[in-house]
Amino acid sequence: MSLNFCKTLTEHILNLAVIDIGSNAIRLQINRLAYFKGEAITKKLEFIRFPLRLGQDSFSLSRILPNTEDKFVMLMEAFSLIMKLYEVKDYMICATAAMREANNGKEIVQRVYERCGLRIEIIDGDREAEVINYAIAPYIDDNNYVHIDVGGGSTELSLYVSRKKIASKSFKIGSVRLLEGTARTDIWDKIEAWINKKIEGVKGEFFAVGTGGNINKIYSMKVDNPQKMITRKEVEGIRAMISEYSLEERQAVLQLKEDRAEVILPASEIYVKILQIIGINTMFVPDVGLKDGMMECLYLRQLPYDAH
Repeated sequence: MSLNFCKTLTEHILNLAVIDIGSNAIRLQINRLAYFKGEAITKKLEFIRFPLRLGQDSFSLSRILPNTEDKFVMLMEAFSLIMKLYEVKDYMICATAAMREANNGKEIVQRVYERCGLRIEIIDGDREAEVINYAIAPYIDDNNYVHIDVGGGSTELSLYVSRKKIASKSFKIGSVRLLEGTARTDIWDKIEAWINKKIEGVKGEFFAVGTGGNINKIYSMKVDNPQKMITRKEVEGIRAMISEYSLEERQAVLQLKEDRAEVILPASEIYVKILQIIGINTMFVPDVGLKDGMMECLYLRQLPYDAH
């Protein structure tokens, strides 16, 4: 929805919401936006992450089972109520790999709309990478970059040269797919062939930017680098440490949430292998993701026309 801005500061303040419907979890974030004297002033008001694994059904059965569907609809109703309590003026809801690969995904989206009026957009991999780009753009400079975003059902790779995205592709490999054993055995060959083709002729070395909940968690387990950088060797070391614990011990000792404890190892494998393919030893972890790109899209949607 499009909003008209008035002249007083108080009328410039509004609450915005995004819902990221992933394959392993679903996230709601509500931010306050104040547009004042040509600048946007933002503050996070609410963040909820609920561990509903839609990909467990979708990737193995190509549909979301009734019990999972009922929980999903209930969760959307709950989020709808929270958004009403915060008097949210505009929102964006994106569903990714699990919903787009479920045969009944569109039916579930329609059911949610009929129950609570929320409109869900099922986005493809290209659109997902495009939205995430809004979140990482501030961290890209004139060097060459590969952006690695690992989700539950897909991994989005984007290549940047001198701030310009030269290639982007979504691959059907993610933490839930690896966990469930539904990833194709030739996927690594496909990723390597694509990367080699796209970087052929590009001068200079590449740097890596990693996004996604699992790499954020892995980075948080590293205590000696405040610069948001992590080496491939450090990722491998943290991965080896985690693997020494049972699933229950990861929750009790390492304080990982149950769903995170299950998917963090397969997710780390994806980051390590892609870094190996490109020959990169260090990765920047800015702690942003799809929901942050969605929020940036909302901010742009609210700006007065003369501010674009």
